[in-house]
Amino acid sequence: MKALKFFGISALAVVTSLSLVNCAPSAKQLKEAVEKDPSIVFVAIEKDPEQFIEVVNKAAQNAQRKAQEKAVAEEGKKRDEEFAKPLQAVVEEGRVIFGPKDAKITIIEYSDFECPYCAKGHATVDEVMKAYPKDVRVVYKHLPLDFHPMAMPAARYFEAIAMQDHAKAEKFYNMVFENQGELRSKKEAFLKETAKKVGADVKKVEKDLNSEAITKRIEADMAEARKFDFSGTPGFLINGVSLRGAYPFSEFKEIIERHLKGGK
Repeated sequence: MKALKFFGISALAVVTSLSLVNCAPSAKQLKEAVEKDPSIVFVAIEKDPEQFIEVVNKAAQNAQRKAQEKAVAEEGKKRDEEFAKPLQAVVEEGRVIFGPKDAKITIIEYSDFECPYCAKGHATVDEVMKAYPKDVRVVYKHLPLDFHPMAMPAARYFEAIAMQDHAKAEKFYNMVFENQGELRSKKEAFLKETAKKVGADVKKVEKDLNSEAITKRIEADMAEARKFDFSGTPGFLINGVSLRGAYPFSEFKEIIERHLKGGK
């Protein structure tokens, strides 16, 4: 009854203002009437404000639901396209690889050591590797963002350590993400401490930090990320199928399982 009463008042006011002779004013007429005299709406709201709020909230919820359904449909379509035609990342010789080298699934991780969402992404990648110890390998690539001042130095330390030992670089990767707060507070002192903790030759690391080889590798990673339209971090390619953001384990699992079943 309240809803009928609410809309009855609104309709009556509009019809009266238009001096209509029929009982079905057009949407255009209603719009013009309200624009001419907004008090029509105000009267209805004042008469039953609770009903007005309920109607607005319901409309907002419906709009949000439709937007989510559209986004899910578009994401599903895009994912199907990438399964049919995977995005091709380069994994050059000598790159640090976490997990078995001959794994069926390769995850390319485009990341920023200072990004809090990347720390969440790192935790999920760790969960994925534990769930698929024989089937998944991870290649860490760099996408340091301008507004994270320690992201680029950390990327350089990672690559400098990798020039010595890949296993030590992997330990460094884990320790930085697991102690991200110290990276922000202690800055380069933390990077040096961590390099020492993983067993790297710190003096050699400092010597190699600004090498041309490291600069070219990071620049190539960033260019590749841009080519795939990764503008934020983290971003992932799972055998060429993209995930853009710190998605939960279930999203990774869905893509991995589909790959393992032949992409069906």
